[in-house]
Amino acid sequence: MKDKVIETAGKTWRFLGQNGETNVAWLPKILKEKEPVVFQALGWLAREDKINYTIKNRRNFVSLVEAELQAFNSYMYHMNSQVHNSAVSSSTNSRHRAKR
Repeated sequence: MKDKVIETAGKTWRFLGQNGETNVAWLPKILKEKEPVVFQALGWLAREDKINYTIKNRRNFVSLVEAELQAFNSYMYHMNSQVHNSAVSSSTNSRHRAKR
């Protein structure tokens, strides 16, 4: 169960990084996870000071704290750089093989 909560915390972190502030009630459906697991994952992230809770019109919303949003953006930049470098490397290798 602990592994599932940790996995869901990661999914939640990535979702909030990509989509920003989200209604807590929507997360289980969005993440396709059971409600108790999502709530435990949110607790995990809250305990680690990675998320903010806000209330708007009597609804609970959650978002990444600024430092985590920056970490997410850095993570995505790094991932995109790796994909780009891999594609360039593959393209270069293909051209070298074609010349032989």
